[in-house]
Formats: sequence, C-alpha cells, structure tokens
Amino acid sequence: MRRVEKRCSCTRQAITAGNPFSSAMTPVNTGNDPAAFIGVHGFLRSTSRHRLVHTPLRVAHRHRVAFGCRGLRSKLQTGLVGLPNVGKSTLFNALCEQAQAQAANFPFCTVEPNVGVVAVPDARLDELARVGRSARIVPTALEFVDIAGLVAGASRGEGLGNQFLSNIRQCDAVVHVVRCFQDDQIVHVAGSVDPVRDMETIGLELALADAAQVERRRQRSARRPAAAAVASAGGSAGARLMEEAERSALDRVAEWLDAAVPVRQRWSELSSEEQRSLQPLGLLTAKPMLYAANVADVELADAAAALNTSPSSSSTTAAAAAEGMGAPSPQVEAVRAYAAREGARVVAVSAQVESELAELTPDERREYLESLGVCDMDTVGLRALIRATYDTLALRTYFTCGPEETRAWTIRRGTRAPQAAGVIHSDFERGFIRAETVGYAQLIDAGSLATARERGLVRSEGKEYVVQEGDVMLFRFNV
Repeated sequence: MRRVEKRCSCTRQAITAGNPFSSAMTPVNTGNDPAAFIGVHGFLRSTSRHRLVHTPLRVAHRHRVAFGCRGLRSKLQTGLVGLPNVGKSTLFNALCEQAQAQAANFPFCTVEPNVGVVAVPDARLDELARVGRSARIVPTALEFVDIAGLVAGASRGEGLGNQFLSNIRQCDAVVHVVRCFQDDQIVHVAGSVDPVRDMETIGLELALADAAQVERRRQRSARRPAAAAVASAGGSAGARLMEEAERSALDRVAEWLDAAVPVRQRWSELSSEEQRSLQPLGLLTAKPMLYAANVADVELADAAAALNTSPSSSSTTAAAAAEGMGAPSPQVEAVRAYAAREGARVVAVSAQVESELAELTPDERREYLESLGVCDMDTVGLRALIRATYDTLALRTYFTCGPEETRAWTIRRGTRAPQAAGVIHSDFERGFIRAETVGYAQLIDAGSLATARERGLVRSEGKEYVVQEGDVMLFRFNV
C-alpha cells in the first residue's frame, strides 16, 4: 500500500466528485490484503480496510504493448497487396492522412514510411461517452502495411518478389486491392483492366510461394526419422505426436495447393495440433483475405449497393434497381463472384474519392458523398474497409467508460475475462477476481450504470466468462 500511496496525489474528495459510477467506489473490507480494480471510468484503484487510494490509469499503462493488445501480437498487421497501379498506395496514403486528422483524439503514429496505424470507426463510442460524460474518446486501432506491387513471377523472385512475399508473410490478414476502373492515363501492368485475371495472378503467386515452402518443409521432415529413431526412446510422446501432426498437415496442404485451393478455405478441416504445426510457416494462402474493389467515383454508390446486397439475391441488378440505384459495373460483379467462391468479403472503395475526402471536414465529406449518391458513409470506402478488416481478423471490442475517457479495447473472439483484463495491464489478469459487466445496448437503454444496477442488468462474471462484443466492463483484481 505504501508504494501505491506514494505515487498517488489524489484525495478521496477529488476522486468521488462527479463520478456517475458511485457504487464502484465503495471500499471493500479485505482484511490485511489490499485489493485493486479497474473501474469503467479509467482509474486504477487500491482498497484497504478503511482507505481508498487511486492512481491515474496512465501510470499503469507504462508497460502496455502497442494498441493495448497484450493478448494479441504487439504488431497486428494487415497488408495491402495488389498489382502495380491498382490504387493501393493511394488508399494507404488516404488511410494515413485521415488518421493524422484524428490525432486530437487518437495517438496516431507511423511506425515506418509504409506502415500506419488507423482508428477503427465505432459509433458506439460516442453514445457511451455521452452516458459516461467522458472528457475524451479513445478508439481501438489497426495497423496497415503498404506492400509494393506484386507481378507475375513474384514467387520466383521477379520484381523483388521474394522481399514482398516476405512482407506479406509477417502480416495477420491481407487486403487485396483490385482495379475496377478505366483510366487511359494510368497504365495497367497487363495492358487492360481484368479484375479476375488480376486476382488469379496474385492468388497463383501466393500459392506457388506456399507450395515451394511446404515442399522444402516436407523434405526436411522426411530426413528427420533416421535421427529421430536414435533418440526416440528418450523423446517425449508429445514431440512425436507433433511431428506426426506436421507431416499429416503438410501432406494435406500440398494436396490443396496442387488443386489451386487456398489453405484458408480448408483450414478448419485441420486438427488443432495440425494447425499449430503449420503456424511457424506463415502460409500466405492461409491468411484471411479481404477484397477491395477500387472503382471510379461515379460508380461508387452503385458498387456499394451491389456489394451490400445479399449474395443469395437472384439478381443483383434487380435488387439495385429496386433501391433506385444503377447496375454495378461488370468488373465489380466479377470481383464479387470470384470472392463468393472463396467465401471472402468485398468492400467498394474509390482511391480517387478517398484522397479527396482526406482534405475535407466531416460535414464536407458527408456532402461530397451524398453528391455521389452515397447516403451511408459506413458502407463504402475506408470506414467500411477498416471495419471489414477488423471483422476478418475475428477481433472483438469491449469498452471502459467514465468521466476521464471512454475507450475501446481489442481482443480475439473467444477471449475470457482475465485475458481481456490483461489487455489493459498484466496486473489485472494476474490478480483477476471478477468482472462487473453490462451489455452496450442495456447500458445505453438504462442511461447510466447506476440505473443499470438498479434494474439488475450488471452481471458479476468470473474467470470462465467469454467476453462478448460490446461488453462494458469493470474489473476487480487483487495483486
């Protein structure tokens, strides 16, 4: 307690004043052991038998990894790939420019010249900030990497292909930017605009690179038995099982790649042991893929309407006509059909429009998009691309909310409460006691946490609780 008290300059009166979450402020009789917990208002708190001492949360953040994603890899990256001159770098520059414009509320940083961190748009933050009377809003973030254009033969080293493929291998997901616009001033590397051909070219190069890597691994694995047999008596059963799982997985993956099937389409068929054995390879075709159809500005609204229509619709053209929109271009339809076969998602973007939007105010952006026939900013462009990437990575968001700040935190789908607490600080996971939890919609409907408590909406969840999308959480812990 003395160490915590030394770092604290707050008084009880200063802390409790104006706090809408007063029920979280009650000191807990813990005997001789101090207890600490993180409140939804963003303060680290320690309690003893008769005293309540607070320390600003930013002190505890000193050792937190990038983006508050300790449970994730510290650099969770999404690579932008595509052929040269498809608008990939223009989109990346627009991403970075918009992130810099948000710097007042979000600590933007450019890790390298071709790496940028952008905020994930989430309208729920504004509502929570209103309920919590928060002084600021801190969104969660994603890291994007602009990977230089690939060309046919990249798997054999053409156009510095090996270096570019290595960059992709380090990413967690891939956004394939596909050119769907005609412009005589921008030369296509293949001489004409054909989205399916371009998608097949990139897909083939990634598959060839994977096939070569898998074959090398199989050859190395085939040479192991002679040496392994000597040490088999002393070797662990677990190690032998992992070797068997790896051989089985490599054989199956080689068969899929020979049939031109991306590994991600069959990944779920592998056992958990087989999946773990393949993780060190960083297979390119195993990474989640998202397609960005880069269209001309005049085609943006029609493309968005088509791509946001259910693929099961009997006629996309008829559905668009019913909504008063024109028919999407053949290029967009081709991208959609190709992605549907892979079970991948497609987002309509216009690099030309995004580069112009980056220089406008929010109101001007809205007016400009409306002039193009776009009524919902979240269904097209960078906002839709960022959100779709977040979902493709199987990420989930929970919130903390209070007078100091409303903040979004990123976790993997299926994360349990202690690990979610560890995203904020490792001490919260190590000493986790319980999580006081309320759903976003329930809290907004109640209007305040106090009202939510009165209605019995705030739950006390233990270590086995799987955090749900949109949970608003208060963590209690003891270290």
